[in-house]
Amino acid sequence: MSLVVNLYYTGKNGSAQAFAREMEKSGVAQRIRDEKGNERYDYFQPLNDPDTILLIDSWHDQAALDAHHASPMMDELAALREKYDLHMKMERYVTDQQGMPASDQKFIRK
Repeated sequence: MSLVVNLYYTGKNGSAQAFAREMEKSGVAQRIRDEKGNERYDYFQPLNDPDTILLIDSWHDQAALDAHHASPMMDELAALREKYDLHMKMERYVTDQQGMPASDQKFIRK
């Protein structure tokens, strides 16, 4: 099982992009990737919304995510969110234990 959290950071005048750049440049994003139980931590830009950055954040289980939330990095994250005046929307998913069915796999070009 994995927990996948999609966080949409929205700001004005490029602030969401600046936040993501600072997360990467400062090393905070890499420190999160290096945490035990982190499986993915990547930023993306929706093509139809230049004021939003999407973070796809995946964790091995709830305990790993809870440990991340209890870490000192959360204070750094909160400060950067405030600095860039970002607002957030969240989606949370649990991975499919069955995997991708053959009926869906036929649509994947490898």
